[in-house]
Order: sequence, then structure tokens, then C-alpha cells
Amino acid sequence: MLWAAACEGDGMTMIDSHDWTTAAADLDARGWTILPRLFDPGQCEAMAALYDGGAGFRSHVVMQRHGYGRGEYRYFAYPLPPLVEALRSALYPRLMPIANRWHERMGIDVRFPAEHRAFLDRCHEAGQKRPTPLLLRYEAGDYNCLHQDLYGEHVFPLQAAVLLSSPGKDFSGGEFILTEQRPRMQSRAEVVPLSEGDAVIFAVTHRPQRGTRGDYRVTMRHGVSSLRSGSRHTLGVIFHDAT
Repeated sequence: MLWAAACEGDGMTMIDSHDWTTAAADLDARGWTILPRLFDPGQCEAMAALYDGGAGFRSHVVMQRHGYGRGEYRYFAYPLPPLVEALRSALYPRLMPIANRWHERMGIDVRFPAEHRAFLDRCHEAGQKRPTPLLLRYEAGDYNCLHQDLYGEHVFPLQAAVLLSSPGKDFSGGEFILTEQRPRMQSRAEVVPLSEGDAVIFAVTHRPQRGTRGDYRVTMRHGVSSLRSGSRHTLGVIFHDAT
């Protein structure tokens, strides 16, 4: 029942309702953008409830055991829940032109195909066959260290996270944090203001930045600050698969 509820929804309809001109400009300017209310409260609740359902996952990671922070997450197995699959497939063609433009600006030869299925075929041929969408859960005192989600040779330069819990109601603290490191400059941090159902799209590892002598690469990392109280669930959507 929980799995069926979390699978409801048309990913293409959700995606098409957003202002992608503004989103693309945000991504170029700062490396992240917010898609407000991508999931409704019922979808958030049902998706978060899958965490303890036990079925449909390929692995379970306890962050503290690996030095990643505190908290835990589960990677979905194939086949993905239809809502997650629809979201992944619908976001990709919106982000693909941005990804290709970024690679061109950063002097990276790799280009991405129009369809996500074709990109996954490229990953799978290189041995990256394990799905990477995941559910994360944090309790009071938990946090996620700054990191980059790199799982093999083939990396799509943008990813998404959907907040499934309500700040101020379900939890306090637990802000989503992005940092950027520009060459020969100190790191800059931003706290991304998310509400329940919002998605943040952000750079996985690098993004281009215009300088006086042309474009250069900015290194990006992301994490979650310590929860002060409550429980926080997040859906992570990564477009490349893992080895």
C-alpha cells in the first residue's frame, strides 16, 4: 500500500509546470535552483514511509560507520518506484542542455544524449549498473558531511534532492548546505531554504564561472547541518548509476 501511494503522480506534468528559464539562469549564476512544491504532502508522506518498508532497496548505509556524518540512507533497487523513475526521466531532458553547455564552457569533451535511457546505457556499458536514487533519514543530532556524489567514470553534472519533511513541524535544524571553492579564494557557503515538497537542483562536482579571462571551474560540495530535533527525510535523484 505504501509503495503504491508513493508511486502515484505524473513526473512530466510536475516538471513542465516550473519556470525553466529562471531555473537555468539560477544554475548558471550560482550552481543551484529550487523547484517549489514538486511533491504534494501526500506524496512526501508516502515516499518517506517507504524507508521502513524494507522492500525495493539494494543497500543500507549507516553514515557514522564510514565517516560520512551521522544518519542513514537506502539506495533503491531496480525497478525504481514509478514516481522516482518518472521524476528522473522527466528532469533529465530539462537539465541535459545545461549539462552540455557547462561541459563546453569548462573544456570537457563529453556530451550527454537527449534521452536518459541512452545515458544509462553508456553508464551500464562501463560497468556502472547499480541505481543511485536514494532515501535519506536524519534524526536529532544527525548531519551529512560535505561531499560529492561520484560513482564512476560517467558523471552527470547535476542532481536533485526533494525534501519530504516539513521544517519547523517535523524537524528543526537540518539545513541543506552548498559550498563553492573558487581558485585561490576562500570557500563560500550557502544555506538553501527548502519547504516540504521542494526540490533543489544543484551541481554535483563542478560548474563554470565567468571570469575576466573567460570561464573557469568552481568546485561544489553539499551536505546537511545538524538536526536539533525531530526527523528529516529526503529523496535524492542522481542521474548516473554506480559501479
